[in-house]
Amino acid sequence: MIPDSQKENHPLLFEQGAPGMCAVTLPMLDVPTTDKKTALPAEMLRSTPPALPEIGELDIVRHYKRLSHRCFSVDENFYPLGSCTMKYNPRINERVAAMPGFAHVHPYQLESDVQGILELLYRLRCDLAEIAGLAEVTLQPAAGAHGEMTGLMIIEAYHASRGERRSKVLAPDSAHGTNPASCACCGMSSVSVASMPDGRVDLDDLRRKVDEHTAAMMITNPNTVGVFDDQIVEIAEIVHAHGALLYLDGANMDAILGIARPGDFGVDVMHYNTHKTFSTPHGGGGPGAGPVAVAEHLVNFLPKPQVIQHEDGSFGWDYHRHDSIGIVRSFYGQIGVLVRAYAYIRSIGRDGLRDVAEKAVLNANYLASRLKHRFKIPFPPPFAHEFILVPEFESAGITEHDIAKRLIDYGIHPPTMSWPIHHCLMIEPTETESLATLDRFVEAMLDIADEIENDPSLVKTAPHTMPIKRLDEVAANRNLQVRWQQSS
Repeated sequence: MIPDSQKENHPLLFEQGAPGMCAVTLPMLDVPTTDKKTALPAEMLRSTPPALPEIGELDIVRHYKRLSHRCFSVDENFYPLGSCTMKYNPRINERVAAMPGFAHVHPYQLESDVQGILELLYRLRCDLAEIAGLAEVTLQPAAGAHGEMTGLMIIEAYHASRGERRSKVLAPDSAHGTNPASCACCGMSSVSVASMPDGRVDLDDLRRKVDEHTAAMMITNPNTVGVFDDQIVEIAEIVHAHGALLYLDGANMDAILGIARPGDFGVDVMHYNTHKTFSTPHGGGGPGAGPVAVAEHLVNFLPKPQVIQHEDGSFGWDYHRHDSIGIVRSFYGQIGVLVRAYAYIRSIGRDGLRDVAEKAVLNANYLASRLKHRFKIPFPPPFAHEFILVPEFESAGITEHDIAKRLIDYGIHPPTMSWPIHHCLMIEPTETESLATLDRFVEAMLDIADEIENDPSLVKTAPHTMPIKRLDEVAANRNLQVRWQQSS
């Protein structure tokens, strides 16, 4: 059910209120305006006051509350955004992160004053290393893409320590777009490796392209088409035979937690996306966290400082790592996000992590099995935590964009569209959704399929329940109007 606040087109804040209304009464100015030391320079003063809204506090609260209900969120809507794992963030994580001992700590406090948070960070990096099956983890990177860049810097430093300069990085053609972007940031070039029709890496193409100039291969496994590449050990052997390293984009760890460890199938470096795997807040430009795990032969290149445990049992920062790539993040990382990740791991435990993966995989395969009779599924099951649908309604003039917009009318956020193959919908239910929610999504998709057959114009003109209806997206992108204009 769409809230009434989404069905109405409410006036802008500037269009509300009346002259003389205000939401706050400020104290009288207690700084002399004639004092040259405190007075603003004349060139910085306005000749007239800014045209700010004049409105009461209650009206402001109601205005922004109405706007908040227009936003899709995991708390209110099913959010099957493939390749992004929009899972629910348990409130216990938020309560722990808000505890004064964590929320009010200052990065420049003495180590003896912050033993609690240092111990938490140390235990978190050890937990993440165990989950990855690798030797050590840095918590500094502020996002998954930042983790990729950090991982590539570590790889570059490793080759440099061996007197080599390798600048080529291989990546499957289904790789996340951040992979080649991270390569470019590190002065490396990205070379695409072909995939086979079943979604796995084409080993023959890999063998043709890997050589002595290859620094690493970046791979996502399970990959972005929702398939776990069971050739991963052979892929690692091919890459290692040429002196290169295997990098795992950990975006899809949600599917293998507690079941498979990347280090055990040959990965040298990987990053986590804590928002995807460990239920921390997602996106919005940050904050985020992208911890990087490495094998034993790369430990010395990790960023510094590294949180450590001293021989006496206390915790502190290790700045003395001569081969380190240096500091990649101000202070010590996104502490609030890392606290949330630790709370999540500790609250569900070892068995809970495995249960996450099993439920995520089960939910995805359940949806695929129920939708395969009305939509094309281009890659063979079983799937990991996500899968791809291809709507085949060209004769009715319907595209994946039309279906995505129609889902909005059902109160469901559209899945990822048109990637990693053309004209597709990538669907990821996550492990936190109930069977009832999954069935509601299936019924919505089947209803839309019926609508396309009986009245395609209904889907072609969706959404119908939103304050803003179908937009001309091309015109909107070419003629941006992001500033309010006062009517004359």
